[in-house]
Amino acid sequence: MEESARIARGAVKDLAELQATSYDALIIPGGFGAAKNLCSFGFEGADMSVHQDVEKVLRDFRSEEKVIGLTCIAPIIAAKVFGSEGVKLTLGGRTENFPYAGSIEAASSFGAKIEEMDVSGVCTDWKAGIVTTPAYMQGDAAPHEIFDGIQTFLRKVDSLVRQHAVVQEQ
Repeated sequence: MEESARIARGAVKDLAELQATSYDALIIPGGFGAAKNLCSFGFEGADMSVHQDVEKVLRDFRSEEKVIGLTCIAPIIAAKVFGSEGVKLTLGGRTENFPYAGSIEAASSFGAKIEEMDVSGVCTDWKAGIVTTPAYMQGDAAPHEIFDGIQTFLRKVDSLVRQHAVVQEQ
């Protein structure tokens, strides 16, 4: 928690305290921190487990019909939690410029439907309210390409949040 507060430059709370009803969306950035701390994919591959607080938060956001956004390797977490429901997501592609393409096989084995795309792509599962983008899963992507892909991803998350707000008001 200390390190999290230092990075965030402010107060942080334990994940177990997070209430989905207090937020419009959940965004989980990827990176190997996510693959090693939020789940065990970084150590165990397809034999992974998801940290119980992370799984609870994901399920809570889903049951509240809130938007969930995941970037880079983080969609593997949604694949593990919601794969049996056939959630649609992306982890990039299976070509040589995607050094972590093995994650696609793992996600598929959990039941997730995979859309292969490059760094600029955004996959939206409208039914599940889940938005994903490959980001650094594409090994040869330039920083500005990753920025552009994440910017498109954030616009899509925002669009879904706004659509959800309109539906709730009706």
